[in-house]
Amino acid sequence: MKNLKPLLLIFAATMLLSCGNTKSAINQTSINNTTNNDLKFHINLNDRKNDTYKVKVTVPKLTEENNIFQFAATAPGTYQVMDIGRFVRSFKAFDHKGQLLKTVNISTNQYQLIEPEKVHTIVYEIAETYDTPVTELPIYPMAGTSIEDNHSLINGQAVFGYLKGMQSLPMNIKIDYPEEWIAGTALELNEDGSYTANNYDHAVDSPILLGNLTKASTNVQGTVVDIYTYSEKGLVKSSQVLESMEGMLNAASKFLGGLPVDRYTFLIHLEENTLNPKGAWEHSYSSEYTLAEKPWDDMKNGFKDMAAHEFFHVVTPLNIHSEIIQEFNFIKPVASRHLWLYEGTTEWASHMMQMRSGEKSLEDYLANLRRKSYISKNYFDDSLSILELSLNSFKPETQKQYPNIYMKGALTAGLLDIKLLELSNGKRGLIDVVNELAKKYGPNKPFNDATFFDDFVDFTYPEIAEFMDLYVKKATPLPLIEYYQKIGIIYDAEKYLFELNENASEKQVELREHWMKAL
Repeated sequence: MKNLKPLLLIFAATMLLSCGNTKSAINQTSINNTTNNDLKFHINLNDRKNDTYKVKVTVPKLTEENNIFQFAATAPGTYQVMDIGRFVRSFKAFDHKGQLLKTVNISTNQYQLIEPEKVHTIVYEIAETYDTPVTELPIYPMAGTSIEDNHSLINGQAVFGYLKGMQSLPMNIKIDYPEEWIAGTALELNEDGSYTANNYDHAVDSPILLGNLTKASTNVQGTVVDIYTYSEKGLVKSSQVLESMEGMLNAASKFLGGLPVDRYTFLIHLEENTLNPKGAWEHSYSSEYTLAEKPWDDMKNGFKDMAAHEFFHVVTPLNIHSEIIQEFNFIKPVASRHLWLYEGTTEWASHMMQMRSGEKSLEDYLANLRRKSYISKNYFDDSLSILELSLNSFKPETQKQYPNIYMKGALTAGLLDIKLLELSNGKRGLIDVVNELAKKYGPNKPFNDATFFDDFVDFTYPEIAEFMDLYVKKATPLPLIEYYQKIGIIYDAEKYLFELNENASEKQVELREHWMKAL
């Protein structure tokens, strides 16, 4: 799950170097998974007054153990405190006769049901995050919500809540919206036009984009890929996006030895606004992009790199993750130790797979390393280890350092790849280890967050323990010169320049060939 990137700062630094009839939401797949024990959510997007979502929740039989309705304090992959309860404008509970029942707002994100056993429906309004000013803890646009005349963006944690003890209960989601709109989401469709989420986590993991969208689809070696695009001025069509990304998608499949999902959805939201940071958020079967609208030719190269990163998250954290993600705590943020894996390794892989597939030249790959080394060294605190960054990622004082996970974290993953290739005589690099770990764990078997460093060493080589200690747990300066020399690449630390060594030894050239082996 994740990945959320404060890209404004990164891009700025990089540049220094170089209303109508109604229908219910529809999708391609049609199923019927609704039961009487589901939590049933109904959203009326035909009524968009006051920029609020009008939500009705029909609940199963409740007990005193279900007396709290919870809104999210945070969400997977955002590494920020959200306190979505701040956006609730009204909250009411009713019995089966429609009689109002007493509720109490006991904290920012919690409403207490005084007589839960009598509750039949809950009705609330919750404001969109885009046009709702806040004095602190602003919601990242890619994790937020928007309601306009011609579209709406729904991120589950910013619209839905759940009852205490019912986070794992299936959710039926029905959305009414203008007839001319279409809807894009990775959620599957019921015969009655509603969606089913396996549980609250699944709903949060499945954003929905609705409105005047364009759509394009393809099939990548058995994986159905859908692209939905909202472009405010119509400058970008989904067909353009697909044409630019097909090579990257096929490269990912080759890099991973086949894609570990049967479907994937890209949701792209492009408009002029002053919200920052622009960027993307990964999910298990989809990713969402909220960016400034420009002509596609001005966007496509940067977008492809970003999409490659988000798409690679189908491996981690979908198939490799700890119990912190498997059993996510929406009430109180809990930090993982392993951003080096979730984000650093993913960012490294997004560029490496393009280089090894021919989508990106070696020169472009080395230029990307140059940008990352420059930005990491000049814009972030080099004394902060990746482990410290991970464990303190929810703290406001650390948020300014968070983008370094895409710089220093990716550089570290690149060194780990070289180390693994050296130890295995070129037979087993980082992507091989990641693919093996994905088979070992998979989506339903989490690793132990506290012991995974040791587990990773046991899974690879004893020498990796020192690497993790020096460059992930501690803030030892990265040995870029030493490691890239192993593959016949010279690194000039003063100029942040990576260049091929024309006089590399036979051993260096051999290891380099393994490093950049074509897919």
